[in-house]
Amino acid sequence: MMSARYLLSTGQKWRQVLKSFNQNHNARCISSSSKCCNSYAQGVHTRELGGKQLLLDPHTNKGLGFTLEERQILGMHGLLPPIVLDQDRQLSRIKKAYSQIQTDLERYSFLTDLQERNEKLFFRMLQDDIELVMPIVYTPTVGLACMQYGNIFRRPRGMFITIHDRGYIADILQNWPAKDVRAVVVTDGQRILGLGDLGSYGMGIPCGKLALYTACGGIHPHQCLPVCIDVGTDNEKLLSDPFYIGLTHRRVTGIEYDELIDEFMEAVSDTFGRQVLIQFEDFGNHNAFRFLRKYRNQFCTFNDDIQGTASVAVGGLLTAEKIVNKKLTDMKFLFAGAGEAALGIANLVTRHMWESGKPKNETYKNIFLFNKDGLLVKNQPQPLESPEQSNYAHDHNYIEDFNEAVKTIKPDAIIGVAGAGRLFTKDVLESMAEINERPIIFALSNPTDKAECTAEEAYTHTKGQCIFASGSPFDQVTLEDGRTFTPGQGNNVYIFPGVALGVISCGVRHIPDQIFLIAAKTLANEMTPEEVSQGRVYPNLKRIQDVSINIAVKIAEYVYAHGMAGHQPEPVDKYDFIRSQMYSTDYESLLPSRYDWPEDVMKPQGKGCKGGLKKE
Repeated sequence: MMSARYLLSTGQKWRQVLKSFNQNHNARCISSSSKCCNSYAQGVHTRELGGKQLLLDPHTNKGLGFTLEERQILGMHGLLPPIVLDQDRQLSRIKKAYSQIQTDLERYSFLTDLQERNEKLFFRMLQDDIELVMPIVYTPTVGLACMQYGNIFRRPRGMFITIHDRGYIADILQNWPAKDVRAVVVTDGQRILGLGDLGSYGMGIPCGKLALYTACGGIHPHQCLPVCIDVGTDNEKLLSDPFYIGLTHRRVTGIEYDELIDEFMEAVSDTFGRQVLIQFEDFGNHNAFRFLRKYRNQFCTFNDDIQGTASVAVGGLLTAEKIVNKKLTDMKFLFAGAGEAALGIANLVTRHMWESGKPKNETYKNIFLFNKDGLLVKNQPQPLESPEQSNYAHDHNYIEDFNEAVKTIKPDAIIGVAGAGRLFTKDVLESMAEINERPIIFALSNPTDKAECTAEEAYTHTKGQCIFASGSPFDQVTLEDGRTFTPGQGNNVYIFPGVALGVISCGVRHIPDQIFLIAAKTLANEMTPEEVSQGRVYPNLKRIQDVSINIAVKIAEYVYAHGMAGHQPEPVDKYDFIRSQMYSTDYESLLPSRYDWPEDVMKPQGKGCKGGLKKE
């Protein structure tokens, strides 16, 4: 066994060699227009950090998990307490500290600090306790965190690009330390959840989203880039707040805004490659659809508020049709809301109906939209807000009251995506129960206080008849007769990690709507009979990573079959292929790799090598 003194002296010499190599390597790179010359040199860069820097870097820090050998050779011996704790024991300590925190916002800050300190331990905690932690990292607590973002801001996460950076976005992206970026989530902060315009405070959304990319989809964290595009805000409260950390002027719109987004899309693709996935998040309704139309065939992009929400909702509806024993093609749907989420769901439902053989012109007749003014009809008092709504504006009487619309249309399902609070009143829920033996009630708006109804209200006022799903998590509900129901959470996390994993792994350049229908069908097929009997329409969140893998596999099968995959050759075993791409939370050794040569190659060869001079 090597002595500590030997290890320390060896470590000192090794670090000196690395330092000398690194200085020479940097000089070569600076004098050259090329990027870092090879992966070996990049590995040397990482190991050359050593000591304190390795402890401060969340990508490399293992806290008390560094072995004695690592501590001595990497120059951190004495910088840590003497105890060595494996990851399991570290996780137990973290969970104990977490359990003692009193408020959700404090829990959010605690987890953010953990992510910025020890990345692998953070994602291990997410994966181990996804049901407990996801509501803190993302919906609904992330909404509260966004509103308080300036007050809880500690360290920069992601990139802030402003309207005043036009012409220089490509240069700014070069400042991001990771070069192998595969997924970008971008927001302009205009429509954060159901909270409205939060400007630069919207950065909490891309950060939370990408945390779930890794925890649920296995996308490597260093391949993820959160971006907030700051063009100002129309939020009067933020504009008058002396501690607001974003641009303190009103939103810039029009040509300047469009040119900024154009430049951003080109700069991201030029910097990180044409196959980089760019997800739009929480843009205003008027921009969300037009950007999707504009960019979907130029870049690898999708809008989660439109397509992700649609996919998870249709996945729940496909499970519900098994329970009510009635096909989606024969159902009527009434939406509370007529924005991007409602239209996204409606469009994907119609696509499913077309594929099931229903004539295209007949599918629209089954879907009705109800916005803040009333039912969308052809001769309504107010003009339509977007051209996408015209397919669902029927030749029907104008109705201003939602409950009256329920009684008149007699829908099989009501789907709430308005973000306007308690639209599914006691009267509405009772009307749905009178019309249907098993009414489908999807209250999908986030955060919790924006939900159209609670799980308890839905089950109570329908006397346990309803099939319920919500956007925010709700606890089990037990009725007076003793029946207990487990509400399903229709969270987009069931969709976007799996879609991203499949798209990135296969090198897809463009994402068609068919991929989101494939994801919805796969999600429905993941349901077990036991889960359905519990009243669920979505799988247990504990199985979310398996769900994401299976969605990615189905996407891989589709894109390779249709010539859409950029990564060749086609893998024979797509499941193993997808698994091999995924991030591991296991601690890895930071020590340099060592290997041996065959003994015979180090021995001198030839007749004259056995000692002495050969006499003539």
